Amino acid sequence: MIRLRDIHLELGSDAGPVNILRGVDLDIGAGGTTALVGPSGAGKSSLMMVIAGLERATSGAVTVADIDLPKLSDDALATFRRDHLGIVFQGFHLVPTMTATENVALPLEFAGIRDAFGRAEAALAQVGLGHRLTHYPAQLSGGEQQRVAVARAFVAGPKLLLADEPTGNLDATTGRQVMDLLFDLARTRAATLVLITHDPAIAARCDRVIHVADGRVTDQPAMAAT
Repeated sequence: MIRLRDIHLELGSDAGPVNILRGVDLDIGAGGTTALVGPSGAGKSSLMMVIAGLERATSGAVTVADIDLPKLSDDALATFRRDHLGIVFQGFHLVPTMTATENVALPLEFAGIRDAFGRAEAALAQVGLGHRLTHYPAQLSGGEQQRVAVARAFVAGPKLLLADEPTGNLDATTGRQVMDLLFDLARTRAATLVLITHDPAIAARCDRVIHVADGRVTDQPAMAAT
């Protein structure tokens, strides 16, 4: 599903260029769950942004779902994300002027999929929010907003789900419920789940735990044989 070779990412700053990623090699197979762990500032989120095509690597090879991302235009990258990825961030990133149903239907409408609202309602029911269809984000709790974000990430049936600290803004109980939901949806839909977490208990639930430090992968357990 994911193959990175000698990935470097250099970003500018007032103090000069900053090396964020320093020669990352990474392989993640299709299916299963993988945790990216490491200290703050290690480069985990930047690595996920490169995988998602939201940040272009300065150099190196990025292949996701057999697609060579560096060769794609910005428009083609947007289409790649629409067709292949679901993304859940620590912040919920919901449109405040849209209802839960409208937020979840948005990627389907962009893709020109018929019955976007019907599918959005079904997705919200699947995450336990069938009774919140017409509520706006401000009318929802933090846990409910993240469930809406999860429904939006899964509604188009992506085979790769990326989650960056998805429980970071939630209390322990709600966070556990959201993670249960993510793992369950990934398993039932045969999607590959890659998540960033600082929580050792969440990392321990994953099939693989990959350690990142100082812009490098420092420990990458071998993928299980298929």
